Formats: sequence, structure tokens, C-alpha cells
Amino acid sequence: MKVYSQVKRYALLLAARDSDYVKKVYGGYFNVFVSAFAEEGERWDLFRVVEGEFPEMSELDKYDGFVVSGSPYDAYGNDYWILKLCFLLQTLYAMEKKVLGICFGHQVLCRALGGKVRKSYTGWDIGLRKVRIVKGCLLNDLMELDQQDEETAGIPKSLAIIECHQDEVWEVPTGAEIIAFSEKTGIEMFVFGDHIMGIQGHPEYTKDILCNLIDRLLSNGCIEKGFAEDAKLALEMSEPDRKFWERICRNFLKGRI
Repeated sequence: MKVYSQVKRYALLLAARDSDYVKKVYGGYFNVFVSAFAEEGERWDLFRVVEGEFPEMSELDKYDGFVVSGSPYDAYGNDYWILKLCFLLQTLYAMEKKVLGICFGHQVLCRALGGKVRKSYTGWDIGLRKVRIVKGCLLNDLMELDQQDEETAGIPKSLAIIECHQDEVWEVPTGAEIIAFSEKTGIEMFVFGDHIMGIQGHPEYTKDILCNLIDRLLSNGCIEKGFAEDAKLALEMSEPDRKFWERICRNFLKGRI
């Protein structure tokens, strides 16, 4: 008798609408996330929570993990879909489901579980940021990756990640642990137990996605021309540590760290 292993199933809770550029080049943000975090044989489902599309409560137990994306909205806002998302995240926490929050997702996850999120005192953080990880299990994971993958040989003291935010986590929920920081942002990552992780940066972003986003922020009057030019110039001169970040996210979602 053959025994078949159950297919792992994950959900992307998309809190942003696809830009024209991402739709044209990648087919939408869903494909960007799946490319970065999925492994062969898994099933990934898309829920556009920004448009009010949520998984049914009766279906939640069928998922092995959830990813909450970035968003142009404020995580401390009171839009109906944001409040509904907070309730969903509280439910997933109680169910001990794996939840990974990225940028807005990091912030709204923090808010839902009792932390505080507000605008940064120092304004926009756009471009590459060196993040220092202080959590032992993640450092061990990097060492394992370093030994297995010649392309990523040589563990850096800090990891570069793409950032694009003007809000930040001010205070993590009671019982959560800050596991990474940068010169710009005091709470770059946090964990809550072994099933909740928030990352302020964008491990899924490529440099061209950020460059297009910078252009849109400039055209919308959100940032100044000089700031945009400086951010794009700095981006041309360095690379994010995407292999490391993708490995961390995948291993977290699969329960390996």
C-alpha cells in the first residue's frame, strides 16, 4: 500500500493592489511571493484582503502557513478590511498557525497582537538597509546555508534587505522578542513563540520592483526628487542578500527554524 504525504498549503494575504509594472513583468505580486518562498509540490492560494477577500474561518485549519504582504495603507488605520485582518491574525495566533508578516504585514501583525505601530520619527526608509540579526536559531540557519551553498559562502555580519516604509513598529507585543535591528529602525524583525515572525524589509522584492516603486512615489508627490535619485543611485551600487532572506523565510514557514 502506498502512503502519500499531504501537500503543504499556504495562503498569501495580499494587502496591496498589483502595480502595472509588476503585472507586466511578473504577472502580479502573488508570483513574486511564490517565487521567493514556495517549494516544489506546495499549494499557494491568493486572498486579496485589501479588496475584502478573506479565507473562510472554516478553511483556516487546512493551511500550514500564511504570509501577509506589504501595503501602501497604514497598519494603524481603521479601514474595515484592516480591522478584519487584525481579527484574522488574532485567530491564526490562537490556532498557532505559522504567520509571516512583511513590511505592512510585520506592522499589522504587531498591532493585532497588542504592539504599537506609528510613523517613524526619521521619515522614509527607501533602498538597501543593513540589518543585524541577533536571534541564535537564525544565525545557525545562516551557517547551515553557508556550508551548503557555495554562492552564499561567507556569512556577513549583517544582511542587506530592500526597505520601503515610513511607518514602523514602536513596541512589540508583550511576550514577543526583537530579533533584528538596524541603524534606521530599532525593530527590523520580531518573533512571537515559534509561529509568528515579522520582517520590516522586503525579502521578496527585486531591485527593479523597488526602482519602479520609487518612480511612482515620486510622481505621486510622496518623496522629493533628490531623495528618489539618491535612493536609486545607492541601489545601483549594492545588492540585497536575497538568498539568505529567502532561506530564512522559507525555513520559518516550513517549521525548520
